[in-house]
Amino acid sequence: MPPLHGLGNTRSVLKRDHLLQTPDSFIRAPLPGMRKAMAIVHAGPAVGAGFVKYTAEMEQGGELGPAVGQRFIYVIEGHVGGMGAGGFAYFQADDPQVVSSREASRSLVIEKPGDGSAGSFSGNSNDVPSVALAGDADVQVQTLLADNLDIDFAVNVMTFQPGASLSLVEMHVMEHGLLMLEGGGIYRLSDCWYPVTAGDFIWMAPFCPQWFAAVGKTPAKYIIYKDWNRHPAA
Repeated sequence: MPPLHGLGNTRSVLKRDHLLQTPDSFIRAPLPGMRKAMAIVHAGPAVGAGFVKYTAEMEQGGELGPAVGQRFIYVIEGHVGGMGAGGFAYFQADDPQVVSSREASRSLVIEKPGDGSAGSFSGNSNDVPSVALAGDADVQVQTLLADNLDIDFAVNVMTFQPGASLSLVEMHVMEHGLLMLEGGGIYRLSDCWYPVTAGDFIWMAPFCPQWFAAVGKTPAKYIIYKDWNRHPAA
């Protein structure tokens, strides 16, 4: 008989306006059209999100299936679509893309309904300059998608030096999907406070109070999605 798994304990939790999903509770399954690949679905309409976000784990020669609308890919490790770790690509909905892996790889994938008309493009986060958030040099933001009105979402990488935090508790109309890439800290979501670490995923509904502080001896880094460039009534 296999051993009991933590006697039913997990940091994963689902609330009305937020989700914390930790690696111990991840379930892997293929999405339609995937070949030699599995998906860990983090957020989607089933939880109330207006986008789909998943981690794609691909074997050598693996392929993603067709996208639902626009697609954004960020390579966490390995090589996907000719990109190494830190590489990213945006595909508008009508792009006849074939995304394959050169070796065993992990990528974060965001898909969102809508055509987009920005044209497909790619880059690497290592080449994207960072700017201080609200003048705080200990909190740096890299904007992976330029502020282009043809794209209705934004993806940023945020890096916090140990002890740094957001300057206020944010509460806004935009929803978020966030994957911790490195380090850890404390995240306030609504009235709850959670320890978080690399590999954790967070979904935040619109108007969910949110705040983060980096804890530990190394920087904390995450990649975050938000709605952008559209009027809230649209």
